[in-house]
Amino acid sequence: MDNLLTPMEMDALLLSLRVATVSIAVALPIALAFAWLFARCHFPGKSLLIGIIHLPLILPPVVIGYVLLILLGRKGMIGAFLYDWFDITLAFTWKGAAIAAAIVAFPLMVRSMRLSLEAVDRGLEGAARTLGASSRRTFLTITVPLMMPGILTALILGFARALGEFGATITFVSNIPRQTQTLPLALYTLTQTPGEEAGATRLAVISVAVALVAMVAAELLAKHLQSEGKGAG
Repeated sequence: MDNLLTPMEMDALLLSLRVATVSIAVALPIALAFAWLFARCHFPGKSLLIGIIHLPLILPPVVIGYVLLILLGRKGMIGAFLYDWFDITLAFTWKGAAIAAAIVAFPLMVRSMRLSLEAVDRGLEGAARTLGASSRRTFLTITVPLMMPGILTALILGFARALGEFGATITFVSNIPRQTQTLPLALYTLTQTPGEEAGATRLAVISVAVALVAMVAAELLAKHLQSEGKGAG
């Protein structure tokens, strides 16, 4: 791989993998909580909250990046607090890129897990509680295993979406080589540089390959786990 990619391209690839991994790790428990809330709870304003959570799917990514800049920039409402009290800066750093990637991937993760949770047989959960299992044990030993295809699909699709994030990232953390220049940003840079067509093509092929592998893996995993579930039933 070192011989196939230039140092700049390799740095961008490794940074993208780091950003996508961190963003999904942070988003997973929060997305699971919202999936549970939407699938199992009824409360005033639920439709509005669902709409807000899914906004990143339809909003221009640049808008998301600009909102993040206003909120989490060093002089933003939240960013100023983080910097003044904890010396934490998110704008123009890879951590900010991870936040931007997590936000755009979040709706996909919530939707996948919510659909999977809604398909769980509530009778099995009721039977477990009748036998004395606590709500926590029922969730961990009955609900989570049954919705595992949805969780894995959410992880893979979220990872692929985070890996390909561009608009929110470049707006919030800019395009700084070795710091915030992820794979899509490096590809954008190469397309704007005369004579770098070969590098742009390499990164485009890598992006397509990663996305395709993620989609195929999600489909195969879902089928495998569903067949295992039928076999166990």
